[in-house]
Amino acid sequence: MKIVRFIDQQGHERLGRDPDAGTAELLEGDLFGDLRGLGERVAIQRLLAPLSPRNIFGIGLNYREHALLMGLQVPERPVVFMKPTSTVIGPHDPITLPRVAAQAPEVDYEGELAVVIGRTARDVAPARALAHVLGYTAANDVTARQWARASRTRGKGFDSFCPLGPVLITADEIPNPQRLSLATRLNGVRVQHGNTADMIFSVAELVSYLSQDTTLLPGTVILTGTPPGSAVTRTPPVYLSDGDQIDVELEEVGVLSNPVRAAAERVQAVA
Repeated sequence: MKIVRFIDQQGHERLGRDPDAGTAELLEGDLFGDLRGLGERVAIQRLLAPLSPRNIFGIGLNYREHALLMGLQVPERPVVFMKPTSTVIGPHDPITLPRVAAQAPEVDYEGELAVVIGRTARDVAPARALAHVLGYTAANDVTARQWARASRTRGKGFDSFCPLGPVLITADEIPNPQRLSLATRLNGVRVQHGNTADMIFSVAELVSYLSQDTTLLPGTVILTGTPPGSAVTRTPPVYLSDGDQIDVELEEVGVLSNPVRAAAERVQAVA
């Protein structure tokens, strides 16, 4: 099932399934519990991220070629960081270039497969890990490189730095997440291309690893790493600029599209 979260024409937040031609069939219930279709299709006024995550874990250097292009050793265990939930935006929402990076923006794109946990997971074995996955969506792990050199969390944690969408496809439709093609296009030009088969650590291994002595709550999102081609690895680098369009296309999920905008000037408070 392909699930969307959206604003309807009355301004209400809704869940729907099987979006088509700007409409979706309404769903009733809990995303992490029982959902049932109401048999009624309504117009989508605005797509939202498919969920509001409880936590966001990111995995760095999970594609061998990307690690080598970064000039780093292939990791022996997953490289883990976290992104604030305030980074999440939906399809077509603008990625905002932060004011604090205005002198040397170096804002990079990283198209990724995102995993959504559906059942509480703690100390799960890899063989059982996928049973805890609700589904999958596309993500863009946007990164301000000059900030990330000092603090990965800071460089990846600015508002709007985690687009998710356009749909959440349930795990029953993707029994093997290690066979999905992934591409990123900047202003229509393909800059990244890979397949989740090339991950160093599989989805099952990542869920198992992150759950060791750590509770993964329903609604936890795991960003599984990016294939080669991010801006920092290109010669010369081609970072995001005001007016750009960045698209992440994930097989089975669709295209996650976001414009890039410069931050508005701060309004000074009047005493």
